[in-house]
Amino acid sequence: MTNQEDPVGSDSPPTRRRSPASRPAAPRSSTLKPTPLTLMVLVLLAEAPMHPYEMQRIMQWRGKDQVVRVQRGSLYPAVERLVKAGLVEPSEVEREGRRPERTVYRLTEEGRETAASWLTDMLRYVRNEFPEFPAALSFLPMLSTGEVRANLNVRALALGKQLAALRSEAADLAERFKLPRLFALEDEYKLAMVEAELAWVRHLLDDIDSGALTWDAEQIRAWAQGMEDQLGSFPGIPRTDARAPDP
Repeated sequence: MTNQEDPVGSDSPPTRRRSPASRPAAPRSSTLKPTPLTLMVLVLLAEAPMHPYEMQRIMQWRGKDQVVRVQRGSLYPAVERLVKAGLVEPSEVEREGRRPERTVYRLTEEGRETAASWLTDMLRYVRNEFPEFPAALSFLPMLSTGEVRANLNVRALALGKQLAALRSEAADLAERFKLPRLFALEDEYKLAMVEAELAWVRHLLDDIDSGALTWDAEQIRAWAQGMEDQLGSFPGIPRTDARAPDP
């Protein structure tokens, strides 16, 4: 949410002409992979017919571009995929002054059912979205404990600033718009996730500083060799010429 004027308003009403209703037969919605962007389009069209540029402006005005990547280069192809799947369809073409014509889209009944189904799945099922931070943690031994400590301190500082900004924004929205909790749940979730990550990173830093968590090349090779001796074979043992940095 921002303090901009409502983007839907206009000084002069646009001229409109009906677009022929012709829903392509292929492919069906079951073959279309749901994404936050395509779900956003369906949900917006459940509110009212609109053109893609209007969708983008509304989402930016509402602040939803902070949770859904909304770019004109990706929005228009997403709408076209939904048209081909029979989930949305052109309803009319409008023109404002000398601006180019814009196609207004509306939701089909199948699109309304699909939006509810996608939203249910996204709420219900836990999926691995492969964020980069856990991936970096899995390769931590490539760096020394000193390097990791320095990098995590930078991350903790950034998380602290992000946390302060989220709290300030939440307080501002509550004061200016009396925003019901229902319309700020994504911000509440982000705030909880940042708080949890910051607490975890600080705990990890404490363990590195205290020596409860430490590593070097010899430690790693000794552990791997011990596993090979115990199991008879153990994949991924570091080669003797592989040098992990020491702290």
